Amino acid sequence: MTAPLFELRGITKHFRGKATLAQRLLTAVGQHAAPPVLRAVDGVDLTVAQGEVLGLVGESGCGKSTLARIATGILKPSAGEVVYRQRPVSGLKGKERLDYLLKVQMIFQDPYASLDPRMRVSRIVGEALSVHKLVPKAEIGPAVDQALSEVGLDLAYRDRFPHQFSGGQRQRIGIARALAVKPDFLVCDEPVSALDVSIQAQVINLFMDVRARYGLTYLFVSHDLSLVRHISDRVAIMYLGRIVEIGSASAIFAEPAHPYSAALIKAIPSAARRKSAFQPLKGELPSPLHPPSGCPFHPRCEHAMPVCREQRPALVEIAPGRSAACHLHNASEAA
Repeated sequence: MTAPLFELRGITKHFRGKATLAQRLLTAVGQHAAPPVLRAVDGVDLTVAQGEVLGLVGESGCGKSTLARIATGILKPSAGEVVYRQRPVSGLKGKERLDYLLKVQMIFQDPYASLDPRMRVSRIVGEALSVHKLVPKAEIGPAVDQALSEVGLDLAYRDRFPHQFSGGQRQRIGIARALAVKPDFLVCDEPVSALDVSIQAQVINLFMDVRARYGLTYLFVSHDLSLVRHISDRVAIMYLGRIVEIGSASAIFAEPAHPYSAALIKAIPSAARRKSAFQPLKGELPSPLHPPSGCPFHPRCEHAMPVCREQRPALVEIAPGRSAACHLHNASEAA
């Protein structure tokens, strides 16, 4: 097998909250009162092969966006290593560091907040080319025009401001900005969730066209399983900061191995199941400030066993190219 283009090894990200007044008072009198720690990402391993689309799925608050920002260098992990083309990113300096930051681009969720409202479109798309001197000054204009054309925007709009565009057009501007620096890897953080349903399909088709044209690699973050099933080669299911299942999209959607994956897939609207009663996933996502002991999903799992409350299941291979973190599989293997 060829080496992966991109890897996350043991990535952890904890945010330490500010101490409350009571905690500060306890500290002042000599009693230790540590501020709460939010465990946004807790030991994630992922690999992305050259040219594939890896879908990252989970409920809001599970750590998907935090992981996406770590992948692009916007956030630093508390522990673990980001690896790009077999080289740890933490060891990259100077030109090599810049090359990583340019080759790994992010498409943000909100096209209204991710564009500077004071900049014209031509400057937004060409800013990185100018700042990093990626092309001669005389070639910046043609490069901007090419990027805008690739995403289907009329060049007559290049001198307009972001507020003069629709949501779908703004997201195309964000994609053009990323494509202008010739990336290898796009991290897409809920890129269509803020758009009207009628526009979402157009933007998704654009992502697929660009992938086919340039052989790009995607980490596609979404809570929409129907969308992820359509666009992804492999899928990773994330719950409370951890990966609970990963495998090919076809295998996971056909026969999910983790109870959480099964519950999510069962909740997807389907014409074939229109006569069956909708059964939402019971309970709410626990707080990452106070995660449950053992398996983090056990308070909501209909298959929970005593061991689930005591031991955290490891993410283990259950079939070639397929892994899950569930004691049901451990028990079956032991039997």
